[in-house]
Amino acid sequence: MELLIVSVASLFAGFVDAIVGGGGLILIPALFATFPNAHPATLFGTNKGASVWGTAMATWQYSQKVRIRWAALMPAAGAGMLASFAGAWLVTVVSPEFLRKVLPFVLLGVLLYTLTKKELGRTHAPNYSGRQEQLMAAGIGVVIGFYDGFFGPGTGSFLVFLFVRLLGYDFLSASAAAKLVNTATNVSALALFIAKGHIWWHFVLVMALANVMGSLLGTRLALKHGTGFVRGVFLLVVSALILKTSYDAFLR
Repeated sequence: MELLIVSVASLFAGFVDAIVGGGGLILIPALFATFPNAHPATLFGTNKGASVWGTAMATWQYSQKVRIRWAALMPAAGAGMLASFAGAWLVTVVSPEFLRKVLPFVLLGVLLYTLTKKELGRTHAPNYSGRQEQLMAAGIGVVIGFYDGFFGPGTGSFLVFLFVRLLGYDFLSASAAAKLVNTATNVSALALFIAKGHIWWHFVLVMALANVMGSLLGTRLALKHGTGFVRGVFLLVVSALILKTSYDAFLR
């Protein structure tokens, strides 16, 4: 029964994550509710072990239909990988508790900004090119990669927002870019969790399959309905993240 519960959660997490990020909003609470006595690091490691396959599959699917700016995004993925490893290491020695109370307000700012800027992310008009775009993308990779390794909730949504706001991507292209960088950050954090022995392989194998299935469905839906659909899902996911992180920070 435990395997069934977390596998269904992993499927839905892969579905949401493939569209706009935020799969951890579903899978991490499901893991903590199902295994309340487990070490948190083991549950985070198991989450990464399942979700990395979904984000990798989504990256591949998007690359078949969306023009990914590889020259800019590969450095971002590399920077994100290194920063995520550093963040994952830091969380083993320093508590990220202070971020719990700040995060809902940051997410609220993202939501309000997106709502007030009606045309934000509706057209694909990159603000930079060449070396400038590489540096900006790498900067995003470093900041969000470190955050992903250290804390994590909303990583995919933050990546999408910053690619839209700072680089001028539309929401569909930003989601594709976010999947590439998020795959790299997941791999890095997962490597540390594996090295520390914080992963349940007997759950990960089935959960990863379910996550990939959800990812395939989510990516197909995003590609079919385009930027407006991705923007709408983004607003819903960020709203849900605000509620969840507010509850965790102030009510639980």
